[in-house]
Amino acid sequence: MGDPVLIGIRFALYADLMLIAGLAAFPLYALTRSERLAPQPMMASIWRAERWLCAAGLLLSILGMGVLAASMQGVGLLSLELQPFWDLVRETEVGTAWVYRSAALLLALAVAIWMVRWPTISAAVLAAAGSVAVASLVWSGHAGATEGAAGTAHRISDILHLIAAAVWIGAIGAFLILISPRRVREWPGGPQIAARSLEQFSRVGTICVLVIAATGLINSQMIVGAENLGRSLGSPYGQLLLAKLALFGLMLALAAANRWRLTPALAAATAASDDAESVDSDPDAALAAMRRSLIIEASAALAILALVAWFGTLEPFVAADPV
Repeated sequence: MGDPVLIGIRFALYADLMLIAGLAAFPLYALTRSERLAPQPMMASIWRAERWLCAAGLLLSILGMGVLAASMQGVGLLSLELQPFWDLVRETEVGTAWVYRSAALLLALAVAIWMVRWPTISAAVLAAAGSVAVASLVWSGHAGATEGAAGTAHRISDILHLIAAAVWIGAIGAFLILISPRRVREWPGGPQIAARSLEQFSRVGTICVLVIAATGLINSQMIVGAENLGRSLGSPYGQLLLAKLALFGLMLALAAANRWRLTPALAAATAASDDAESVDSDPDAALAAMRRSLIIEASAALAILALVAWFGTLEPFVAADPV
């Protein structure tokens, strides 16, 4: 059923790297240039989170490579021999992907520390570096084992799948920062900016969903194949995949409610709060409803990442009994 330690590290890496890329992308499409430049708690929170996430990503990546190398050597992590470790890094695609991931994370950390005075450039570089780090995870899953032209197509599909998911997950994290009870009031016009940003994301989110759905179908066909679907459902891989699809459906339902019900309600409440003659002008209830929905959506996203980290270590079919 997979090594629990390795699965835990994979889950933490997925969550960490997706947040690096997704949080960095958020200011580029959701905030105006003046909002990115003005000193305010939202951008300060993003830069602070990015520093911690980049540092954690580097540590997790090193730990994950060490655990993988130790597992291949058949020894404990503390008994890991360095020469076989470096051979794994130099001579395998997984090792090459790890080198690129480490370089991307070092660049992202440097940008998050020293380039905050140029927020637009910094966010763009961070988003690109985070996307490279996310893409590197593809070589540690099923796509990395697919050979030939099919393997190339599979890896491209999986990279697009992960980056689209990163933008979505990063947006959830950014909105939870933006509409937190303390920060939303610290930022002048915070509720109005939150309502506009949510509306901005509705278009980006639609693209993310379409990309995730299309590439998910491609990946499933590459790994399982429509003709083998019934056989796969009898395996732990197929059952976990079904659980992932159910959670994805929950996220879609929550995203639809956010877009068509909660975001318009928040926009109406913030517009009313600007009207001096309005009696019912407090957007707090609308913000609280949106906050609850986003927390559930974030929980579903983390559950999906845990499942992906798990079934990425499994075979898609139950091994046939020897005759």
